[in-house]
Amino acid sequence: MIFPPVLTKKYMLLFLFATIFQLTAQNETWLFKLPDSIPPKDRICFALYTVHENTLKLTAQFYPIKNYEPFTASLQIKENGKWVDKAYAEIIYPGYTAPFRIENWDDTKAYEYRVAHNNKAFYEGSIQKNPIDKDEIVLAAFTCNSIYPKYGGDIERNDIVGNMKKLKPDVLFFSGDQVYDHSEHYLYWLKFGRDFGDIIRNTPTICLPDDHDIGQANLWGAGGKKGTARNGESGGYYMPVEYVKEVERAQTSHLPDPYDPTPIEQGIGVYYTDLKWGSISFAILEDRKFKNGLEGFVKDEKKYFPKVTAANIDDRPFNVKGTTLLGERQLKFLEDWTTDWKDAEIKTVLSQTIFAMGNTHSGKFDKPIGLDFDTNGWPQAKRDKALSVIRKSFSCMIAGDQHLGTVIHHGIDTWNDAGYSFCTPSIANFWLRWWAPPEAGKNRQKGAPDYTGEFLDGFQNKITMHATANPTIQEKKQKGGQLTTTAAGFGVIRYQKNDRKITFECWPRNVDITNPKSKQYKGWPVTINQMDNFNITNGYELPTFKLTKKNQVVTIYNEANELVSSIRVKGDEYQPKTYIKGNFKVVIGEGNSLKTYHVTAFQKNQKKVTVK
Repeated sequence: MIFPPVLTKKYMLLFLFATIFQLTAQNETWLFKLPDSIPPKDRICFALYTVHENTLKLTAQFYPIKNYEPFTASLQIKENGKWVDKAYAEIIYPGYTAPFRIENWDDTKAYEYRVAHNNKAFYEGSIQKNPIDKDEIVLAAFTCNSIYPKYGGDIERNDIVGNMKKLKPDVLFFSGDQVYDHSEHYLYWLKFGRDFGDIIRNTPTICLPDDHDIGQANLWGAGGKKGTARNGESGGYYMPVEYVKEVERAQTSHLPDPYDPTPIEQGIGVYYTDLKWGSISFAILEDRKFKNGLEGFVKDEKKYFPKVTAANIDDRPFNVKGTTLLGERQLKFLEDWTTDWKDAEIKTVLSQTIFAMGNTHSGKFDKPIGLDFDTNGWPQAKRDKALSVIRKSFSCMIAGDQHLGTVIHHGIDTWNDAGYSFCTPSIANFWLRWWAPPEAGKNRQKGAPDYTGEFLDGFQNKITMHATANPTIQEKKQKGGQLTTTAAGFGVIRYQKNDRKITFECWPRNVDITNPKSKQYKGWPVTINQMDNFNITNGYELPTFKLTKKNQVVTIYNEANELVSSIRVKGDEYQPKTYIKGNFKVVIGEGNSLKTYHVTAFQKNQKKVTVK
């Protein structure tokens, strides 16, 4: 989100400013344009792909098809030094995208590919082998790719691309706002491809379109209904359905097949799914699509400015009934995904934004922000529900959107009883944000800054801030309303499978991350253990299980046969924990090799029971 909801005169002015900025940009001579003539040999701009459970999906993005050029293309693989046609695709208009699919893909080897068009245009890249045998898997994460040169949007992406060529990540993740133009997604999606194509062509890539991608200042999708306001408050989609479909086809048709492809209102599709790569299982969410708008739920402006505090306040503003966040369909998906550990050792949830309000100031550092309804800190009850499901798989969470890098340990009933999130900084920053609460956080680590520790965010959600990539004091005063690389950058997530450790790195722009003298943002790197994402400190214990084989899957159900947790354990011994007393079912193994035990939880350290 760039501009807060229009609920007060202040935010009406901000939204007016946004509109003027947009209109001005579209009338400037420096607006990005296609060359006057694209030769037929350069008709293909870029391509994105993923491989999941031996299915390759690749989407090629074309420049406009001209004259009598065909609306078909082929995907070729090099075999024994020769290019062989393996799949064909129609080039779909609007958008000029060609989605390819190859079943029974051999992911144990790397292959050279090329997209061919009219025997004149060729676009080459590499399909990587599944790095399942590597101990360290690296995810590089990006968000918010602004476009306007007048405000710095022409700042080269060469520093990012250069770093990625050195880093060679296993997966790329663009969490949203790849395109900031609200009327010409296709044109600026081509610019995105020109900027990042050299790393995307050779690396599995995940994209989540966000509000600016689909032409709105904010997006509360409300299940796909027709929106009546471009600021998003009404809920739903403002742009024509075919525009929305073109955006999602361009950015997500290369993702693995959706969990449940049933369209939502207006025939808009869905893409929430999972991707397994390198023994890491990623749940890919659409946290905007089902979330309700503000109309009918947010009325009392007098409660619009509660402050972030370290004190315990029972009143949770706007925690109203009848709201939706992920929706029942995605919650069901997450429950099913939690117990699917085939070829997976660690799990991660990818979303457009984080499940908290991780900022206190927005735009300029002169007045605290009110409530940020665009974050997943609201609606609170549905935020708690989402976190309660996500933690069952011991997943951390990676997201963007906020323009401010943060690492937060989330809490539901108490602090730190859910997972960690890493919000990456934006690629380029027009709308600066800060996390600068008026009180010091509780239970900070020794020597840690006052802005770290336990807080209640503006919606009174329990969060523990571990790191924040705030703009500097000088930038607080001078940089509001200017697009810069200030507080901008990208994230790197390293998964150490043998130790089950996850390290978050937060890098600024314009540094060489391979240079030992280069520094990350203050507070990073942050390293956690997989088990930290479901941290039960005051609960109950089940018996210790001695496993007949190492690294088996252990799944826990309560008396109502509801899923409590599921994990591929490290080693041959595991003691599950729960928050409540009672009887539980423990299932060990996967596929057709399962053993079931019925046990009773007891208070921690009360007694020791071992099951072999």
